[in-house]
Amino acid sequence: MPDAIAIVGLGYVGLPLALQFLRSGVRVIGLDVDPVKVEALNAGRSYIHHLPAAEFAPYLADGRFRAATDFAATRGTEAVLICVPTPLTRNREPDLSHVLNTGRALAPHLTPGMLVVLESTTYPGTTDGELRGVLESGSGLQAGTGFHLAYSPEREDPGNPRSRVSEIPKLVGGFTPACRERACALYSRAVRTVVPVSSCRVAEAAKLTENIFRGVNIALVNELKVVFAAMGIDVWEVIEAARTKPFGFMPFFPGPGLGGHCVPIDPFYLAWKAREFGQATRFIELAGEINTAMPAYVVGRVAEALNEAGRPVKGSRILVLGLAYKAGVDDDRESPSYHLMDLLQDRGAIVHYHDPYVPVIRPNREHAHWAGTLSVTWSEAEIRSMDAVVISTAHPGVNYAELAAWAPRIVDTRNALAGVPTRPGQLWKA
Repeated sequence: MPDAIAIVGLGYVGLPLALQFLRSGVRVIGLDVDPVKVEALNAGRSYIHHLPAAEFAPYLADGRFRAATDFAATRGTEAVLICVPTPLTRNREPDLSHVLNTGRALAPHLTPGMLVVLESTTYPGTTDGELRGVLESGSGLQAGTGFHLAYSPEREDPGNPRSRVSEIPKLVGGFTPACRERACALYSRAVRTVVPVSSCRVAEAAKLTENIFRGVNIALVNELKVVFAAMGIDVWEVIEAARTKPFGFMPFFPGPGLGGHCVPIDPFYLAWKAREFGQATRFIELAGEINTAMPAYVVGRVAEALNEAGRPVKGSRILVLGLAYKAGVDDDRESPSYHLMDLLQDRGAIVHYHDPYVPVIRPNREHAHWAGTLSVTWSEAEIRSMDAVVISTAHPGVNYAELAAWAPRIVDTRNALAGVPTRPGQLWKA
């Protein structure tokens, strides 16, 4: 199948990428270790909210797309794109097991001239170091001569309707110049703008820099939020005022902590790798500490709101509004809502959640004790029964006017109630 590619990892990165290549006329074989996902896709069902099953139906019907669990399906394809998770261990160190296990599974099926591209976010040196090692040892082929090897970081922005894979410039770094050219040629078939860089390591470092930039600036406004709150100043009004300056300022917004698979994790990848070179990353690590402290700050504000009403946290019914890490998506990975729920429960609160995008909490490694918990019904009786509601994720479609009419007190971490009338003492910002 020289005109076909394989994409390993059919999640929030791999599945949109597969769809874009299909739209561009390329046949795609999707690979995932989860047989439930593979069965769903082959049956014409999508498990990602913003990718309707109807998008894949024509390509399933004409045979241009199929999903599989067996890496033998990659044999004979022109390229394999790896889009698997790169989480942290319990000790907050990089976990490359998904990448390296993919490499080991793929290696026996590599054929001369095949292109392998890693898209997963990682530290510089992963592609031309660890991944190259397992591919070469398992295939008997050498990168740069027997097969092509490159790194091209994903730049997904879930929930943003203006974010289209075809329109987001694609960075490409190759193990050799020939590897880079081969990867650029492939991505040019599906993406409008391809940006070649000198090496895999530059592309890896660029991806980390993008996400660390965001994390550090969010930490800055989170710290300002706490400082300004102590002064009786609304940080949201401050940001809106500052952004009227047409140069030298870029608005970032505070929240209850960082979520998603990239921004909370990527700084630790660079910090870990930097230690190998005897370098400290104090600025980055400080930003991580500030963002990590935000859920505790929010819980403190919940306690203040309840205390004003003469209620303790212990025994209070508290609703966390929004479980997904970001508005408009069903992705709950690394969501700060879980930390809020844990902290509130540790203080004796009776914790519930509501999220129209996450009707039931799926099994996950970090917060397995919440698996199977159902989103409560959105109703006046349910909301009025709560002692406090914490807006953790400001999903579109939630009726915030109803929330303000029904909830006795609200702790708003997203400025979701801006412009919504509230009663004196009802609204607390955090």
